[in-house]
Amino acid sequence: MTSVTIDATGALVVGGQKVFPLGLSLPPPVGGKTPDGKDAWQELKAGGASFVRTGRADWDAQQIDAQIAAEQKLEDAAAAHGLHCWLWLGALPNLPTTAGSPREQLLTKVVDAFKAHPGLGAYKGIDEPQHSNLAAAGLIRAHTKLRALDPDHPVVIIQAPVGTVADLTPYRRAFDITGADIYPVAYPPGEQTGGPNKDISVVGDVTRTMVEAAGGKPVWMTLQIAWSGTATSTSRPNSVPRFPSLPEERFMAYQAIVNGARGLVFFGGHLTQITRPRDAKAGWNWTFWDLVLRPLLLELTSTAVGPALVAPNAGATVTAGAQDVELVARQDDRFLYVIAVRRGTATNRVTFSGLPPKHDGTPIADGQVLFEYTQDPLPPPIGAGQQVFRSVGVASGAFRDWFGPHDAHVYRFGL
Repeated sequence: MTSVTIDATGALVVGGQKVFPLGLSLPPPVGGKTPDGKDAWQELKAGGASFVRTGRADWDAQQIDAQIAAEQKLEDAAAAHGLHCWLWLGALPNLPTTAGSPREQLLTKVVDAFKAHPGLGAYKGIDEPQHSNLAAAGLIRAHTKLRALDPDHPVVIIQAPVGTVADLTPYRRAFDITGADIYPVAYPPGEQTGGPNKDISVVGDVTRTMVEAAGGKPVWMTLQIAWSGTATSTSRPNSVPRFPSLPEERFMAYQAIVNGARGLVFFGGHLTQITRPRDAKAGWNWTFWDLVLRPLLLELTSTAVGPALVAPNAGATVTAGAQDVELVARQDDRFLYVIAVRRGTATNRVTFSGLPPKHDGTPIADGQVLFEYTQDPLPPPIGAGQQVFRSVGVASGAFRDWFGPHDAHVYRFGL
């Protein structure tokens, strides 16, 4: 069994190690292959994924043994590949007032089957309960039962991106982690939330709502590969497929992080009705993985960026001199990190101030912009040096850098 806890900063701790969860919902078929013949789940692990959503909506007493056996194969595969399952419990974690109900017995059987499995990472509770008008009381009863059965794995409830803080707050006692799914890239854009912001920056708006509704508990945001609004079907025959580009997905990921997300899940790779034929044959959207997700996840899990995502918020108050630039400052023993995104349409240089001194009391003089490169020494000639992260100069605790629409920069300053 792998113990999964949450530290005081909201970071997930798996087997004693801090983790920024990067999940896929749904993952490729277990035992499947990529179009070029690689093991599908091994490719996910190598590309930076850490969680896969498993479980089902339709747990049923008449089929429970076969359903548990099917889930066992997924849990075994996850453990073998170094992944963890986010086990969906369907309708089970919504219990009546009567103790020992058939639903409670079924919930107990499922949890008992997997709570000691090394492949289990977390439970997924009722999906979008506020949007489905489900009262919080039954979910709170289920959470109490789940924690009694298995205190070693958190319960995650994902909401629709439509509720207000007041609507969502009653569910606070029903989860250990919450979040929302938000898919703004569509024709027309931004229709999922029904709100006035149709831009991809709505991701930050929804993340802030979930952080406030969580009341100090962690938030995982579910971002877009594809969804029903972009997947043509008999119920949506006029839907036109549309996928986020790498710059859009990168912006949405970092904007969620800036606004408080402590984990990310990417939904829709299994919607193969809108993929290329080779991907449909393989059972998953590997083209999107190659072009967008794999590059993004490799950045997020890199030795440069990864530590920033599990670090606590910095004690120093770093501010931006532009109202449409959002940021979070994180700090560990070695570095101060500033992650900043621009949600507006301007293109100009933005001033950041409030950087603290180094541990020895001397001022910070410069920093690096992670995953943005220059040659050292500068050309000409091209190719005569090595590629390094570009730098920014710091004076009196302040620095300036260019930001365009939907830009995201990650800065690192040695302490």
